[in-house]
Amino acid sequence: MMPSWPTITWNPSADSGNIPHILGINPWVYDFAAYNLWSRPMGLLACLDMLRRSGSSISLLDCMDPTWKGISWPRQNRFGRGHYPKQPLAKPHALRTIARQYGRYGLPFDLVRGALANLSPKPDAILITSVMTYWYPGVTAMIRLVRQTMPRVPIILGGTYASLCPEHAHTQEADLLIKGPLEREDNWQRFWNLLGTTPPILPHGAGMTSALDLYSRPLFAPILGSRGCPFHCEYCASNQLYPQFRQGDFTTIKAGIMSQLARGVRDFAFYDDALLVQPETWLWPLLDWLASLDTPIRLHTPNAMHIRYLTPDVCARFKRAGMTTIRLGLETADFGHRHDAKLTREEWEQGIRTLVAAGFDHKDMACYILFGLPDQEETEVIATINQVKKWGIRPELAHYTPIPGSRLFDRACQVSPFPLTKEPLTQNNSIWPCVPGGFSWDKVTWWKQLTG
Repeated sequence: MMPSWPTITWNPSADSGNIPHILGINPWVYDFAAYNLWSRPMGLLACLDMLRRSGSSISLLDCMDPTWKGISWPRQNRFGRGHYPKQPLAKPHALRTIARQYGRYGLPFDLVRGALANLSPKPDAILITSVMTYWYPGVTAMIRLVRQTMPRVPIILGGTYASLCPEHAHTQEADLLIKGPLEREDNWQRFWNLLGTTPPILPHGAGMTSALDLYSRPLFAPILGSRGCPFHCEYCASNQLYPQFRQGDFTTIKAGIMSQLARGVRDFAFYDDALLVQPETWLWPLLDWLASLDTPIRLHTPNAMHIRYLTPDVCARFKRAGMTTIRLGLETADFGHRHDAKLTREEWEQGIRTLVAAGFDHKDMACYILFGLPDQEETEVIATINQVKKWGIRPELAHYTPIPGSRLFDRACQVSPFPLTKEPLTQNNSIWPCVPGGFSWDKVTWWKQLTG
C-alpha cells in the first residue's frame, strides 16, 4: 500500500499571472539534543513573505513542524513547547569522542522525500535556511535530497551558517549563497539574477513581516518587533547577522497577531534580542492593545529580557497584557567582570523586586546564566546560581556557543581543544567546547542538582 504523503501547497500572491514559485525549506536538526522552545525559522519566513509581496507564489517545508497530519510526534507541553522525534545516527568523525547519542530531529526522512517528489508544480527556486552553524549536516542532507528529487531546480542557501561560516558553506552544493539578510540590495539582486528575472522593487518593511500563515495548524506564533541589537556583547554575533537595529511599526505587528488570533493561536513568543529598547515605537501600544482584548492570551520571552529596563511601568504593562513566561538575562553575578555592560547589581535586584510588585510569581521567572565561557571559573557560575536561587528564581544554564564573528571567538579558539574555525560541528554548545575536560555526564548530573 502506497503511503499518503503530506501535501505542500502553494500560497499565491495577488498576481495570478506567470509568477515564480519559491519553496522555502527548514531542514532537520542534526545534533545531540534539540527542544522546541517556540521555535520558528523567522529569517526564512521573512524571506518568503517579501517574495510573496514581490509577486511570487510561495510554499514551506518545515522539517521541525509537529502539526503535519498523521505524524507521530512527542506530546507537546504547555504553551506549545515540546520535544522533537529523534532518529539515532552515527556520530560525525569530528564528534566521535563525545559520549552522547547523535541523531536527526524532525519529520521522518522518507516522508519528506515523498512530499518533495510529489510537489506540483515544481518550484522555480528553493530557499534552504540554516539556523545554527553546527546544524549544517541537516543542510547537506536536504540539498542532496533536493538534487535527487528536483535536479534542475536552483538552490539558494542562507541563514546563520551561510552568513557566519561562508567559506565552509561554499562547500555545499548550492547554486547561490546568501550571506546576511535577503533584503540587502546586493543579495536581492543576486537572487533574482539567478532566476533570470529583473529584480522587483523591494516591498516596504521587508524583513519585518513573516509568512506565518504557511503553518496549517499553529500551536503558537512568534512576535517580531525588531531585528538586530544595539548592544555588542562579546559572546554574541547578532550584529554580524543584522548590522542595523531595526524596529517594526505597531500597525503591522498588530495585524499579524490578529490574523493568528483568528486561527486560534493563544501563545505568542517575543523573538526580539532587545525587546525593551525604545519600547515606545511599537511595544507600548502593542501591550496596551493586547490588554484590551476580550480573548486572553499568553506571552513568552524565550530570548530573555534586559533586567535593567524592568521599571514599574514596564512590568505593569506586561502583567496586564498576559505575560506568562519570563526569562531574564543575568548571565553572571560577578558584576565587576562582565562580558557586557548591560547590568549592575542594583539594577538586577530592583528588577526582581519590581516584577514581584507587579504581581508576577517567582515560579513564572527563570534566569539565564552563561556557562562554559573561555577562562570561566566554576566558582563564578556556582556563585551566580546561588544568587539567583536566593531570590527564589529558577536558574537555567545557557551553554556557551563559540560564534564566528563574535569578539570572544578568537579567545574560544585559543582555549578549546576543538578545531572551531575549520569545523563548525565543534562549535556545538552540547559538547562544552571551552570547558576544561569537555562534556561529562557526571558533571551534567552535578550541575542539574545544583540548579534544581
